Amino acid sequence: MGKKVVVGMSGGVDSSVAAYLLKKQGYDVIGVTMQIWQDEEQAAIEENGGCCGLSAVDDAKRVAMQLEIPHYVMNFKKEFKENVMDYFVDEYLHGRTPNPCIACNRYVKWESLLQRSLSIGADYIATGHYARINRLPNGRYAIKTSATAAKDQTYALFNLTQEQLSHTLMPVGEYTKEEIRKIAEDIGITVAHKPDSQEICFIPDHDYAAFIERETNGNVPPCGNFVTADGTVLGTHKGITHYTIGQRKGLNLAMGHPVFVTQIRPDTNEVVIGENEDVFTKELFCDHLNFMGIEDLKEKRRLLGKIRYSHKGAMAWVERIEEDLVRCTFEEPVRAVTPGQAAVFYENDYVAMGGIIRG
Repeated sequence: MGKKVVVGMSGGVDSSVAAYLLKKQGYDVIGVTMQIWQDEEQAAIEENGGCCGLSAVDDAKRVAMQLEIPHYVMNFKKEFKENVMDYFVDEYLHGRTPNPCIACNRYVKWESLLQRSLSIGADYIATGHYARINRLPNGRYAIKTSATAAKDQTYALFNLTQEQLSHTLMPVGEYTKEEIRKIAEDIGITVAHKPDSQEICFIPDHDYAAFIERETNGNVPPCGNFVTADGTVLGTHKGITHYTIGQRKGLNLAMGHPVFVTQIRPDTNEVVIGENEDVFTKELFCDHLNFMGIEDLKEKRRLLGKIRYSHKGAMAWVERIEEDLVRCTFEEPVRAVTPGQAAVFYENDYVAMGGIIRG
């Protein structure tokens, strides 16, 4: 019998094929579906493609039966609530725009699932992420961009530790999405054409502000002023949780031309409005650093930086200025640098390091 691997099965096609590929490679595969926030209505489940929802358990269980592997459900609702949902709310209340998938990956899908899997004798955990893991010549484990740029998910995985990476397999990273669906079709997996999950799994209606209001029992920042950078009042906003850097729509300001959110000031409850050019900058600072492909940053280094999941990346000089703080200077201006989002830096298609953008 091969080494034992616990595959996190979401009920979608990617994790289902990951389980199949690993079994084909000779691993002793166990399927696990994580219960993390489920209490949603059937309509939300259907619209959300079943990502992490109640229907995910049924879909994953059916796939496991088809693959003839054991399947279990593990409850991580407490860990998810504390590390993802509460974090998401707190960040918005402080005028930042978080990426909950990054927190979920580090603290729930890896930290919690990995420890529980190792405790039952597993050697590895595996997921259906479009990414690859290699060990570099310097001895460090690093995530490499997937075979398909269109589905690459390395950005959201920058915060994984060396220990976590050493116990992780990502077989899907060598394939395109079309190839994965074709494999699923060929072996008759029922979820071969299941739609991909969209946006944030625990907010299926995409109304972040309403979610935050529910989670805080209405204890959210009140309406405040839209202002220019010099403090001139332009109008009244609905509350800072409704806005993010670079936003144009939904401002309801009669300015005669498009204007954009350039800054959120939680201390004064102000949302700063500016022109399109004001949304561009060459410099950012980030903390909460995680070093992956490189062990340290002892001198200025030229890396490819991504400032959000959908950003294609831009070349930048990155230098450490404090123990947990780096300055990133892009060679060309980038749009809508957003506090709370991750800045992830790549070298030769590998994640070198990353951090969280400071306000």
